[in-house]
Amino acid sequence: MNSFFERRYIIAGIFITIIIILLARLFYIQIVDPKYAIYAGKNVLRQTIVYPARGPILDRNGKILVQNEPFYDIMIAPREVKPFDTVEFCKLLGIDRDGFNKRWIKAWKYSPVLKSVFEKQLTAQTYASVSERLSEFPGFSAITRYLRNYPDSVAAQFLGYIGEVQDNDIKRSNGYYHPGDFIGVTGVEKSYENVLRGQRGVNNQMVDSRGTLKGKFANGLYDTAAVPGQRLTSSLELNIQKLGERLMQNKVGSIVAIEPSTGEILCYVSSPTYNPNLMVGRERGNNAAKMYADVYNPFFIRPVQAKYPPGSSFKPLSALIALQEGIITPQTTYYCPGYYQAGNRRVKCNNGEAHGLVNMSSAVAESCNGYFSMVFQKIIDHNGIKQTEASYTNWRNNVKKFGLGNRLDLDVPGESRGNVPTPLYYDNIYRKGGWRSSTIIPLAIGQGELLATPLQMANLECTIANHGYYYKPHLVKAIGVQNVIKKEYTVRNYVGIDSGYFEPVINGMQAVVEHGTGNHSKIPGIIMCGKTGTAQNPGGEAHSVFVAFAPRENPKIAIAVVVENSGEGAHWAAPIASFIVEKYLKGSISQRESGITVEYFANANRLPDSALYYSRFRKKVLPKDTAKKLKADSLKKPVKGLKGASRQNKKDSSTRLLAVLPKGKDDK
Repeated sequence: MNSFFERRYIIAGIFITIIIILLARLFYIQIVDPKYAIYAGKNVLRQTIVYPARGPILDRNGKILVQNEPFYDIMIAPREVKPFDTVEFCKLLGIDRDGFNKRWIKAWKYSPVLKSVFEKQLTAQTYASVSERLSEFPGFSAITRYLRNYPDSVAAQFLGYIGEVQDNDIKRSNGYYHPGDFIGVTGVEKSYENVLRGQRGVNNQMVDSRGTLKGKFANGLYDTAAVPGQRLTSSLELNIQKLGERLMQNKVGSIVAIEPSTGEILCYVSSPTYNPNLMVGRERGNNAAKMYADVYNPFFIRPVQAKYPPGSSFKPLSALIALQEGIITPQTTYYCPGYYQAGNRRVKCNNGEAHGLVNMSSAVAESCNGYFSMVFQKIIDHNGIKQTEASYTNWRNNVKKFGLGNRLDLDVPGESRGNVPTPLYYDNIYRKGGWRSSTIIPLAIGQGELLATPLQMANLECTIANHGYYYKPHLVKAIGVQNVIKKEYTVRNYVGIDSGYFEPVINGMQAVVEHGTGNHSKIPGIIMCGKTGTAQNPGGEAHSVFVAFAPRENPKIAIAVVVENSGEGAHWAAPIASFIVEKYLKGSISQRESGITVEYFANANRLPDSALYYSRFRKKVLPKDTAKKLKADSLKKPVKGLKGASRQNKKDSSTRLLAVLPKGKDDK
């Protein structure tokens, strides 16, 4: 009897222990560890992403540059698909049976249960007919997305474009992006992606064990609404942007115009350009492939990526440095016989034309190579030949203060530094101590190894217009209702030249336009100060360059124009710049002398020889990441099989997936 009672307590203890363990485990599963709740939730919940509209982009006056246009993706959840008439469905979407099979295989490989894109970017018109019958095809649904639309089809290189995310984009986003999402690829779309993309929303719906929808989860309590992207107000002025692109059609080159008092970019032309609407929609890949094959490469962003010798437009900078260093005064004269002899090198003046006795202002006005070669040699040699490298380093540092040889940190990607060669560069060519001022004398007139982007040239004019400082150039002036938040755009960048030294240089630049080399660019009623340039080009005819600012007092616009392979700056770049300046300041363009009309310059064809252009420049100009995205869009990707699988194995794998497709009445 006693042993019975003892066994009873032991058995009861065992049962109580088991119950406590089960209760503890149940408490852990339901309360402590959320993993099981998540698993359970996935069995009854289906989340649908709600995509927001990207933020619009406006010009400085509120005119729309980019807006949104809705489109529709047809989604598929393969396990939910039931037998249907595939021929009718293919007709509805405008695809063939092979296309259907490829889409089915891709969707099944992605997930038999989760939704994925079956057909993308249906227009509103196409979707209207599809939506009426979509309920006849279980397992298929539609979501609304947004693509970009460009009402005026301008500023393509500034605005950039969006494209589907690549694997690297998904990894870098830490799971924010998913296959099929869109992201800014170039231009402002890329730089301000976090601002423009908005915030996605989520709809939670309940499903039963068979995946059939049973309505909203918790009456939509946990749904989140999509938040549209913020509006960007750019600094561009639409009217002069359109005029600039018109003037540069059938030409290779660039126009950059900046407001000196703020650093805001008013005009940003890269030519040849393209219609940004071509980079939208189902033909995007084909259009991109054609443009990528274009010899003159519309995707090359010339305002910030092209590098040119600044030519004579560099001469005012040389004069300012010499004045600051005390090498010359505004009254310093030079007798020009039509050339300058530097050691065994002879620098010619304008085809050997003798300028006679010139001072600094008249040398700027007449673009005297001899005067500025003399000035440069004095700068480099003033401490003696043995100090050539130190003097050159000091000169180089002064040049870089003006923004040459550095990125100006523009708020779009892909900006080039240009080039102001280092002493080491010349040491490697001529050996250390083996070069003199005469060796590098082409730098005096903006030639040789000296290279600048059109943006840097325009920024140099801002510095002269402001008498010694510039604001960093930028393309976006407001985000939403807030002004641009980057403090660096409100800081004056001084170049180390006393403001008093600028007036004599500006006098010469005014004379350039009034009666000098740029007199064909004179604007009635406006005092414009400028400098023509003829940049030597080993690949053909010289580049036509013109830089300017206007009006002289309280300047409102600074500009740089480069027209490749078009000869002297006075012939092409200067008149084009004058049209832009007058349009911006006066709102219209006045009657000029015979032949100086917008129509003439807009209709002129100055495209360089395509074969020569290709051989020298074509292979260098497209950034690798952009080229990769374009190539991915323009080529059909093969169906991927298992790692290490042979071509036959891939084919067999596809066949097996097709076998899962429910058979309809048309399948035999």
